[in-house]
Amino acid sequence: MQLRPLGTTGINVSPLGLGTVKFGRNQQVKYPTAFELPSDQQVSQILSLSKDIGINLIDTAPAYGSSQERLGKLLPGPRDHWVIVSKVGEIFEQGQSRFDFSYDYTVQSVETSLKTLKTDYIDVVLIHSNGDDLSILKNEGAFDALESLKQRGLIRAHGMSSKTVEGGLEVVKSMDVVMATCNLSYNEELPVLELAEQSGKGVLIRKGLQSGHVDGNSGVHESMAFVFQQPGVSSMIVGTINPEHLRANVEVINSLGL
Repeated sequence: MQLRPLGTTGINVSPLGLGTVKFGRNQQVKYPTAFELPSDQQVSQILSLSKDIGINLIDTAPAYGSSQERLGKLLPGPRDHWVIVSKVGEIFEQGQSRFDFSYDYTVQSVETSLKTLKTDYIDVVLIHSNGDDLSILKNEGAFDALESLKQRGLIRAHGMSSKTVEGGLEVVKSMDVVMATCNLSYNEELPVLELAEQSGKGVLIRKGLQSGHVDGNSGVHESMAFVFQQPGVSSMIVGTINPEHLRANVEVINSLGL
């Protein structure tokens, strides 16, 4: 795998990013089968394997249960190998999500993530949208807070994990990175990807494998090929705690010449 530019942020990312929701949360998730949270040894194994096979992007969030705590404890060095993508806005407690996009909470959340991840900076922080993208951007304080944190050097780039086309387009206009959904069954956010490419903004893809609902190696190959045929795509996030699945996904990426 070759590193790819994340828009014009100056950050370079592997075409495959490791999603870590399964490191810390197994409630209210959309995977096809239930799973037990992995042991520290299993988490260490998947992180070391990721590094060895060329993955440098790690996707996490405060809403992913103990994911950030485990990354802070187990992520192998050096720090500058990794591009850490985190989020703000969603809080997951006692099996339920709630949201806070205020200025003060956004700052507090990032500062807490810095301590939990045991790092001096986070590469990318995304607003974890509840689906009301435009209202969050226009009426809440999260955007201004992320701008301030970026100026302070605590984050390198900002964006949103958006849920609507209109929201994604606004993110591309005003922020550095957009995380969008794209897969063989859903490509309604194509206008967002097109504008991002034209504007030099970073694009991260979620649900490229439809949250694990793609069947077999041929389905994975077809899905990944489709995602990387779309404009502007920097990296595709795939969540797994299975080393064999991770190796197989990287083999597909390599077979595509990425």
